[in-house]
Amino acid sequence: MSSTKDAQKLEAAPSRKPRHDSSGANVVEAAKKLGPVLRERSAETTQLRRLPDASWEDLIDTGILRALQPARWGGAEVHPNELFSAVIEIARAEGSTGWVTGIIGVHPWHTALFANRAQEEMWRDEPAAMNSSSYAPTGKAERVSGGYRLSGRWSFSSGCDHCQWINLAAISGTVSVEGNEMPDLRSFLLPRKDYKIDDNWFVAGLSGTGSKDILVDGAFVPEYRSLSHWDDKLGIELPGWELNTAPLYRLPWAVMFISGLASAALGASLGFLDTWTEISRTRRAGFGGDARDDPYTQQIAAEAGYTINTSILRLHRDCEEMMEMAHAGEPFSLKQRARFRYNAARSAQLAGRAVESLWEVSSGRKSFLDHPLQRRYQDIKTMLGHAGLNPKVPGKFLGAMELGNQVLNAIL
Repeated sequence: MSSTKDAQKLEAAPSRKPRHDSSGANVVEAAKKLGPVLRERSAETTQLRRLPDASWEDLIDTGILRALQPARWGGAEVHPNELFSAVIEIARAEGSTGWVTGIIGVHPWHTALFANRAQEEMWRDEPAAMNSSSYAPTGKAERVSGGYRLSGRWSFSSGCDHCQWINLAAISGTVSVEGNEMPDLRSFLLPRKDYKIDDNWFVAGLSGTGSKDILVDGAFVPEYRSLSHWDDKLGIELPGWELNTAPLYRLPWAVMFISGLASAALGASLGFLDTWTEISRTRRAGFGGDARDDPYTQQIAAEAGYTINTSILRLHRDCEEMMEMAHAGEPFSLKQRARFRYNAARSAQLAGRAVESLWEVSSGRKSFLDHPLQRRYQDIKTMLGHAGLNPKVPGKFLGAMELGNQVLNAIL
């Protein structure tokens, strides 16, 4: 599909320096302050089908997107709950911006696991450089001398317009895991010159995320810009641990990524509840009286608030437990990984059910495209359609292991 003028303007993704160093930034307070501004830009975000330049710059300059980046590269290197709390606040204000923040915000952490040479290529001249991603292994990776040759199409690369790099997943051959030959799922870091963006993001929900397709035609990726996801699962020493020694970088990759997604969904659900409550305080009921006086509506409001906030507490508690394990040097078993991942996805889905209950008792006018709940509802439904927020997959693995069965899977 042809690119818009805005997408063409961003195609070169010029590098830029942040206005200040992000070390020690209070990212949660920064996110709260940004909320009203991001909310005002909601219509512009939807119209552009990507984040406005000003919103991206705010996320960089406040240090939010660099919260999990190693301090030696100017990042804040905070506890993951600080980033996830910031994501919740941003998504509470504006869904698409929250979704991009939840994904892109975890990427500096993932990049920190790669060899230092890869980190230097990405951050030496531009410490605030970011990468988007597409982790579904839909493209091809062929092992060649010194690295890999990538080709194909990858979809749903949120925030790609503003990023200078990308992390793509593909399967290259097999790897031996406990005597079994398993597909070797790997991540590959590519600079902007090695891929193209197909501007095909025309959607109903999360329209402002710019989650476009990525095209690669025979790009060479050196060995040091590749990581096997099995190394993470099996606790094998990762190249980035040589210099990034903090416990933060010992956390499970899949759980961190899914927690970023879940944070956005939880924040967007809170934002829906905020808007619904504000409208319901003055809305007239369909058959007379005020909606706020209806006992059924009152009960649903209480239950929705409880469900969403309890789901947020579950996410935070799991992050605390993971960090306690990392500080103690405890390895993460596949069962523990499945449990953390299941909890994050389940929490997001429960929050989504709470939103559905609120949606059902909203005015029929909610179906109009300009109704305040319509965009928020579409954003949440699209978030929950992400494969990573489907609790059935990790739930199946977790249940199987609880019952004594062996499970080997690279996505845990």
